[in-house]
Amino acid sequence: MKMSVIGCGYLGAVHAACMAELGHEVVGIDVDQSKIDALAAGQAPFFEPGLPELLRSATATGRLSFSTDPAAAKGSQVHFVAVGTPQKKGENAADLTYVDAAVDGLIPFLSEGDLVVGKSTVPVGTAARLAAKVKAGAPGADLAWNPEFLREGFAVKDTISPDRLVYGLPGGEGHAHAKALLDEVYAIALGNDTPLVVTDYATAELVKVSANAFLATKISFINAMAEIAEVTGADVTQLADAIGFDSRIGRKFLNAGVGFGGGCLPKDIRAFTARAEELGRGESVAFLKEVDAINLRRRQRVVDLVVESLGGSVFQKKVAVLGLSFKPDSDDVRDSPALDVAVQLNGLGADVIATDPESIRNAQRLHPQLSFTENTADALAGAEAVVILTEWKEFRELDPAWAFGLVENAIVIDGRNCLDMAAWREAGWTYQGLGRP
Repeated sequence: MKMSVIGCGYLGAVHAACMAELGHEVVGIDVDQSKIDALAAGQAPFFEPGLPELLRSATATGRLSFSTDPAAAKGSQVHFVAVGTPQKKGENAADLTYVDAAVDGLIPFLSEGDLVVGKSTVPVGTAARLAAKVKAGAPGADLAWNPEFLREGFAVKDTISPDRLVYGLPGGEGHAHAKALLDEVYAIALGNDTPLVVTDYATAELVKVSANAFLATKISFINAMAEIAEVTGADVTQLADAIGFDSRIGRKFLNAGVGFGGGCLPKDIRAFTARAEELGRGESVAFLKEVDAINLRRRQRVVDLVVESLGGSVFQKKVAVLGLSFKPDSDDVRDSPALDVAVQLNGLGADVIATDPESIRNAQRLHPQLSFTENTADALAGAEAVVILTEWKEFRELDPAWAFGLVENAIVIDGRNCLDMAAWREAGWTYQGLGRP
């Protein structure tokens, strides 16, 4: 099929490349010329395993191209809207400026039978509003909502082999046509028996935000248990293992630590809360405010542990921060707990030396006041405390005996509970995890 993807950020660039890899003819459109130039040259403007290779192979076939001209969308049958919906400044609500601009810019180039497909995470009710806008500007076109469920670090796999597909389709005559077009888009996944839910706009919009709300709640639940474990002497990691054997609960997303961050969960649960309040049902998701509060408390708890471990003050003491991205296998530092902790320690006067395999450049752009190194040994050298804040494999597998020989004080704060506690203690380290004895 011929398709366009409006917005070539994280979601859009991955989606465009994967659709081309699956055999479709795709044009990615974005207002950022430098981003378009990089993508056209097969260079991903962010770190995502497997994406650069996919970009190069897809552009080489001629099936994938990029442009800053909205008119490039003309002639495509399906138009994916994959722009960002950031949190509004000073508010919890989602900023839909980019979504509206994308649809407005697309309407003049829509033809009879075209389908606009929203992939951005939006407040419930947005799709119905945009569908009316599309119908008014291009009566022969329709709109569907097709939420994404990507995990950073696994986005290519999740797009090519999704664990489920959700279609939010229009009613009336456009329903069957919209479904037929999306079935053709996802023919390979459907041929592999990927579960498909065909529903209405509102349900499709709620699927994404409710999934993120559930995951955020699960993470904050185990972090709340970590707070109890810390005052009782229990081990939250063993607690998570024990309750995770219950198939109704499951072990995934039950890792206590410094909490969640990134460009999705924090802003999505806040936007969900804001939208529920607009609908007069704020009490239904009021618990999400506590989920958010628990999450933010864990960052402060890590800072407090570092201060306590250094005798009540970090002033002019070297603290090695290992990890800056919000999760491993990503260079995303948006609302990153790791970066937040590093900034807080720096604000208390610590000599923070931070390192990360991929996200130093992004962190440096946001917080140039921090000191960075690309070498873990340099970060550890002479450190009076070491803080693990992102569970990259190279940090999880650090040799505690080797690291012991580099630091000034063998104090480690395991903000992700990802180290072998016994091995580090046996190597002479004072080890402190979150919710661990």
